[in-house]
Amino acid sequence: MQTTYSSSRILQPVRPFFIALSLIIALFLNFLPTASITWIPDWVALTLVFWSIREPRRVGMGSGFLLGLAMDVADASLLGQHALAYVVVAYLAALLSRRILWFPLSQQALHVLPLMLVGQAVQVIVRLAPGVDFPGGGYFVGPFLATVLWPPLTYVLLLPQYQPIEHDANRPI
Repeated sequence: MQTTYSSSRILQPVRPFFIALSLIIALFLNFLPTASITWIPDWVALTLVFWSIREPRRVGMGSGFLLGLAMDVADASLLGQHALAYVVVAYLAALLSRRILWFPLSQQALHVLPLMLVGQAVQVIVRLAPGVDFPGGGYFVGPFLATVLWPPLTYVLLLPQYQPIEHDANRPI
């Protein structure tokens, strides 16, 4: 007997405004002073992976490049470090999007872990090229925390799509 994990709910189309808003909020979360702590996940990369998987025709490598340049300027890091990492992550997420969506959230998170690790590895390689010191093993803890945060993030970002088409004043949601 085969068990199915898919939801019977049909999602409404996502609004482009909500995609842009979620990416801007993720960018501001990366701008917080806590972003310098190495084990905090890269919110932009995580949100970019989510939308590259869910909406690969709307969010992709171009969005990753622009967000990466914004992060490079904000962090005063090597120009192109985040941009290259986000482009690679967005490409891989869009490439694997159809496969990832077949799995339940817990297994999707296991697919997201290598994507986030690749993003961190690209950033480390770009940093090491001009001779900057290795940031340490703690730098790679963030992707593991991002993997744990994948199910709640998915729930939060899909919440506006669950709203019913007809609004009933007697129904709270």
